[in-house]
Amino acid sequence: MEREKRNDMSYSRKRSFTLGAYGSVDRFTCGDETGPESAQDKSLDNLDSPASERKPFRSSSSNQRESELFEIIEKLQGSRIDEQRCEFPLPLKSPLLTTGRELPLILPSKLGGYWIDPPLDRLVDVSPTSSHYGVDPESYDIMERDGEAKIYHEFFRSRYHHSFTAVDPTLGPLVLSVCLEEEENRLRVILRMKECSLHGVFSVSLFPTMPSAVELAKMLCDRVTVSKFDVVCYLKAPELITTFDEHRVSPNFKFGVLCQKDRQLTEEDILDNNEESEEFKEFLSILGETVQLQGFTGFRGGLDVCHGQTGSEAVYTSFRGREIMFHVATKLPYTEGDPQQLQRKRHIGNDIVALVCQEGKTPFLSDVIKSHFLHCFIVVRRIQRQEGTGGAAYQVSVTAREDVPPFGPVLPDPPVFTDHSKFREFLLAKLINAEISCYKAEQFSRLEVRTRSSLLENLQAELFTRSQCMMGDQSLIAVPTSEGLRGPSEGSGGFIENFKRAIRVRSHSFENLGVPRKNSSSTSQKVKTEKDGDSDKSSGPLPAPTDSLVAAELKDQTSPQEEI
Repeated sequence: MEREKRNDMSYSRKRSFTLGAYGSVDRFTCGDETGPESAQDKSLDNLDSPASERKPFRSSSSNQRESELFEIIEKLQGSRIDEQRCEFPLPLKSPLLTTGRELPLILPSKLGGYWIDPPLDRLVDVSPTSSHYGVDPESYDIMERDGEAKIYHEFFRSRYHHSFTAVDPTLGPLVLSVCLEEEENRLRVILRMKECSLHGVFSVSLFPTMPSAVELAKMLCDRVTVSKFDVVCYLKAPELITTFDEHRVSPNFKFGVLCQKDRQLTEEDILDNNEESEEFKEFLSILGETVQLQGFTGFRGGLDVCHGQTGSEAVYTSFRGREIMFHVATKLPYTEGDPQQLQRKRHIGNDIVALVCQEGKTPFLSDVIKSHFLHCFIVVRRIQRQEGTGGAAYQVSVTAREDVPPFGPVLPDPPVFTDHSKFREFLLAKLINAEISCYKAEQFSRLEVRTRSSLLENLQAELFTRSQCMMGDQSLIAVPTSEGLRGPSEGSGGFIENFKRAIRVRSHSFENLGVPRKNSSSTSQKVKTEKDGDSDKSSGPLPAPTDSLVAAELKDQTSPQEEI
């Protein structure tokens, strides 16, 4: 009886779950709390019992342990991608779809936080034969991301000028550039601070003598308190300064493209679409051309052009000197058994603007796609035209988070396009302006300030150090050209990539200056990200930005239910 009791207790196992250096570890202990004695007694009992009795027990235990081991491995391997999963919003109630009345393209979120254009309270005549008031495509202007970014390149680099650096007790690092335009007898000045750059032009006749760098800086900003600037004499300083000034300017854009079929109300349904109808293919042909990703040499928008891990095709176009890559959901990899299709959402969920092509009359909910990055959706619905009047017509509506400023081009009244060439011009201009406007939202603007601050700090330190070395100061050791201040020819991948680059630069600078880093082991894990996601320098696929500090920064400012 006592032996049977011990055997029964060996099957009664307590399960403890602990965290180790490489993830979770499952431990199994016997039901008897006297650990060593119970294990010894069980071993003796197994030795005393015949082989025929021992075999089933060992086989069952071994199979159970193997299955549990594989379960643990599967959990560890899937933990990173599972972190991106989220709870779906409640679906739109079906009675709304059976009212028989015409539904708008977009419905607002129950929680609010989005604006819609045209507003829902404005009755819109969507008939393709109605009077059409629109804007000439030539007036589809594209917004400037930073209107003063190229002033230094246009007015300073071709003229004799001087640059100066300083560290203000309250304003932080400052970089000043001064140019004398003798033909106009005036001084052109740029003062770079953490928040912004200030630009001014002053007539030389205003000053009895040539003003100092401190006087010019205080004329642009009265908060400057430094009493001295250090002159920059590094020969490659203009390249570094130009790269800093233009770090926000990028000729490349990437946008998501979703297909919403009739009665699809959730993110799960929309991302699960695999087949492309002829109408959807026609819409994609309006956006651009379908290209093979293998060996593609243009702007790839984070897609894999070497190993085929992000699909074999994509839609690409160029527009007014800009390259655009579309992340089309139906062309991205489809994963069987994954209801959220994270291989698709890792790209579309990390775009800032997405297009939604509706096949049917089911409205799109403003917040149906959960993402830290997506701030704007442009929804397009194909509508029927009268026979003999040509191709399809498209109705357009726009929704964006409430802190995104309005942007052009203005929607025509009614918002219907019958000419496909004008429709393409409008859509591409609207998409680019939407992304530029989204950068002014609170989440992105905070991130931009941090990025600019870090890059400016690095620029000031590098200009000062290299200038001192040029003058023979051996106490300072020149460091290699920083990754965050590369030459203009290498381009910019957008402010998100600049943010990641700035973090790496800061860490690199600390190491070169001999400054000890805090919690080096944990910090290195945090700041380790893929290098320049959209710069086309690498051909492999990119991880989802949830692995970077970018998403961590945004996550601190958003609802915990929002996942990329």
